[in-house]
Amino acid sequence: MLPVIAFGEALVDMLSSRLGEPADEASETLAREAFTPYAGGAPANVAVACARLGVPSRFLGMLGDDHFGDFLAEELTAQGVDVSGVRRTREARTALAFVSRDAEGERSFDFYRPPAADLLYRLEHLPAGVFAEPAVLHLCSNSLTDPAIAETTLAMAEMAARAGCVVSVDANLRHSLWAEGRADAALVTRLLDRADLLKLSRDEVDDLRGDHPEDAWLAERLAAGVKLAVITDGAGDARALGAGLSLSVTPPAVQAVDTTAGGDAFIGGLLAALAESGFTEGWHRDTARLGIALAFACRCGAHAVTRPGSYVALPTRGDVDGPVPAEGDRPSS
Repeated sequence: MLPVIAFGEALVDMLSSRLGEPADEASETLAREAFTPYAGGAPANVAVACARLGVPSRFLGMLGDDHFGDFLAEELTAQGVDVSGVRRTREARTALAFVSRDAEGERSFDFYRPPAADLLYRLEHLPAGVFAEPAVLHLCSNSLTDPAIAETTLAMAEMAARAGCVVSVDANLRHSLWAEGRADAALVTRLLDRADLLKLSRDEVDDLRGDHPEDAWLAERLAAGVKLAVITDGAGDARALGAGLSLSVTPPAVQAVDTTAGGDAFIGGLLAALAESGFTEGWHRDTARLGIALAFACRCGAHAVTRPGSYVALPTRGDVDGPVPAEGDRPSS
């Protein structure tokens, strides 16, 4: 079984108590709104998702030497994640994200970043021999929003690839984190093209391809070296595309309460399912195995959105394991 190493931001999601109500006068809204802190951050969520599913996982990142940093380190450890690669700093605080939800559980974010501790991680902070053994390195685009952390992220992807590791990238676009209020599509695409396994949402495909036809844009990612591109669409079908391969799986129908960790649970479930057999030669061409893994990932994502928060919403094996994918989960070509 390959371990999963996730790099990037761990932050505190401050989840609003207000669900699906129209915003009133600002002062009146704030007076009746409360926020509950949950441990989060996309790559940290993936590390936790894998750990809860029984796959060894490690988180690499920088936390502030503050109360929220203590909270995150304790939560990661409690979930079984190896935090020996986590560094602490007093130069910046741990990032916060204030999360609001609509009546369907869809969330919007108000980030308190930058400045933030996670942006200060550099290659010299990497543990010695981190890629000496086969592993999966998982990355997201939120560690591209500042030039120095972007350089670190891209270099780390190259290091892992040279060492023979599998590189997984979830676009996970958060436009409000970028100084211009919009993600740098060219820079994000540079990271996407370093992936062996690429995960995007339907909206992210549309954001990144611009006026380029979708099929042609996806074909360019595969030509750049991506072995498998997976596209999610909320409650809609999840698709997996590769050279000569096309799969589609319908997620289980659920009542969403909070979609914050849905995508992270999905990619965590997919990595866990594939990591169990070590990403053996030709893993990206094994239609039967990929179909089962994709169905499992869909069950993981569906489970997570029925609960508030991030780490606490991520499933264990007991929550999502089934003997055979249900009929609606079976892959179609």
